[in-house]
Amino acid sequence: MARTPTTLRLRTVEGESVQVTPSRLVVAGYTGRDQNAVRHHIEELAAIGVPEPDSVPAFYELDADLLTVAEDVEVAGEQTSGEVEPVLIRSDGRYYLTVGSDHTDRALERHDIKASKGACPKPIADTVIDLGGRAESIPWDEITVASWLDDELYQDGTLAQLLPIAQVLAIWESTGASSDSMVLFGGTMPLIDGEFRFGREWRMNLQSPGQPAVELTYTASVRKN
Repeated sequence: MARTPTTLRLRTVEGESVQVTPSRLVVAGYTGRDQNAVRHHIEELAAIGVPEPDSVPAFYELDADLLTVAEDVEVAGEQTSGEVEPVLIRSDGRYYLTVGSDHTDRALERHDIKASKGACPKPIADTVIDLGGRAESIPWDEITVASWLDDELYQDGTLAQLLPIAQVLAIWESTGASSDSMVLFGGTMPLIDGEFRFGREWRMNLQSPGQPAVELTYTASVRKN
């Protein structure tokens, strides 16, 4: 039986309905603008057993069915955590920006990064900023993002720390990959205390100048066998 593609029912910050049926989900990693710092981070992760990426930035193509706008998601184990990320959506010749969480299995990450990302749902906000026909049409460096875990601030910063997501998309496409309907996670901020924490209640925020804040809230529960 053929798989029914996932359709995401979204709305713009102006209140217009948008339906997206992505054929590809790509999660980009190691997208920090300071590539010396990125290399140092890779070496730190390698020291605790996390495999080095094949490329920088790294691209992990996952099943688009992992995308969800649900407020409740299930994960397989106790050692999972989210990370706030800018998310670029391309559909019907238009681009949209929203906020998402690269929820990841941290125990599995020590052995297989792609599998650790694919083991968890990928929540995104159901509100998007319409960028029109150009992914570059937004003041990237002035956008702020933040995340909270169980009401405690977990990440906070501006997207000036990351490569612009339009540039990340161009790098991915330079490998010969492309899709007219896709979702791209653009990388994340450093953790405030530098250590992964695990919990249930996640809240994330993306604020672009002159636009209403885009909010994502979800609860992660361990799946009962």
